[in-house]
This record gives sequence, structure tokens and C-alpha cells, in this order.
Amino acid sequence: MKKATVLFLSGSLAITTAAPVLAQAQRSGLAPVPVYEVHRARTAPRIDGELNDATWQAAKPVTFVFPWADQTGKKQKTVARLTWDNDNLYVAYACEDSDIVAVHTQPDDPTYKDDAVEIFIAPAGVKNLYLGLEMNARAVLYDYLYPFPQRLIKNYNLRGVQVAVSINGTLSVTGDQDEGWNLEVAIPWRAFSDLTDNPVPRIGDRWIANMNRWDGTEPNRRLSQWSDSGMVKPNPHFPDRFGQLLFVE
Repeated sequence: MKKATVLFLSGSLAITTAAPVLAQAQRSGLAPVPVYEVHRARTAPRIDGELNDATWQAAKPVTFVFPWADQTGKKQKTVARLTWDNDNLYVAYACEDSDIVAVHTQPDDPTYKDDAVEIFIAPAGVKNLYLGLEMNARAVLYDYLYPFPQRLIKNYNLRGVQVAVSINGTLSVTGDQDEGWNLEVAIPWRAFSDLTDNPVPRIGDRWIANMNRWDGTEPNRRLSQWSDSGMVKPNPHFPDRFGQLLFVE
């Protein structure tokens, strides 16, 4: 079984528009949105996809939930961790996956159609305007600005974002047995300068965010999340149900 590592560094800025993802009716009986304490890193993690830094071992793990029982894909586990320093927000995803598939190779390709993970995030005091980063198992980044629920601003390319993936298996080869893949992303705080005058969090600040995973390809795939969006049909975009990131020392 092969193990591979892929790196991606974001590039230039170009702005176009794409059709919006409209909110749907909510389910009842939803749990309160979760809160995650993001501890400051003593040492910045290496963005190599390996997740073996002591920084990640010290960060609290959160396991994604599976809100939609009618989806036909496997329920494969995803665990995320977050940390931060004065330069970046760091997010790590560990994804169990018996068949890793990612065919999109160019920045701003529809990576969500592959095996992919996401983070949607907005600074303190900002709600219906957030950044979306969707990253597939090839470390290809699709990033955008979303003034929800209006038109999603595609190709809002965030400078300085680093993405790395390590794969334990054979990418896009069906018929064998893969084990999974890891992804790390470093998001510079300056990426949020269009959303707030204070892009670097202060201790005690609460930002809103959600983390998601699209697992498998059509017609057998499944969406899992950190915070259940509460939508009747699988849809991760609903900022009222984003969780909270509490920044601590």
C-alpha cells in the first residue's frame, strides 16, 4: 500500500460568482451548537499532512457526526483538531477511508465532489459573511467568500494558505483497500482582513465556524459535520448552526 504526501500553496486573486446554496427547512430537536476551545500553540505544527507534531497531540479532538440517515455512503470516522498562533489558524483532519478518490487537480475546481474536507469561518461579530475553504485528498483548495445566503463569490483566492495531505492508500484506484488520509491547513489571519478590522483573535474571542467532510462519490457519498447544520437535506451552509471557536491561551 502506498503512502503519499501532497502540498498546495494558494495563489492569485480572481473574483467571479457562482449560484448560491440556499438554506432549507430545519429539523426539530437539534442539540445546542458545540464550542471548541482553540489553545494557542507553543510551536507551530509542520504543514506536511502527517499530524505527528506534539502540537496536534495536545489539541482536543472532535469527531464529526452523521446527521442524514438517508445518505448511502459509508459512515467513516473523521476527527479534527485546531490550534493557533499570532500568524495562522491551524486545522487538522484525520479521515478514515477505505477508498480514497479525488480527481480534481486545479485550484477552485469543485473539490467537494471528491473526498474532501471543509471549514467555513467568520470572525467575532460577523455572522452571514464567511470564508469557505474546501480541500480534497489531493490538497487542492477551493476557496471563496460567502455573503450568505446571496451569491457565493467564487475564486476569492486567499493568499498564503498552506494545505498538505498524507495518504495511506492508493489515490483514485478502486478495488483495493485504503486506510485513510490526513489533511492540514494553515490559514493566515490576514485572510480575514476583508471581514474585520481585528483579524488576529484576542484571548476570549469567539468566532463561528463549521467543519465538514464529503466522503465518497455519487451516488454513494455521505456528509458529516462538527456541528449539525439542521437542514432537512444534506447541506453544510447554515451559519445559524455554526459552532463556536473560543480562543484561549
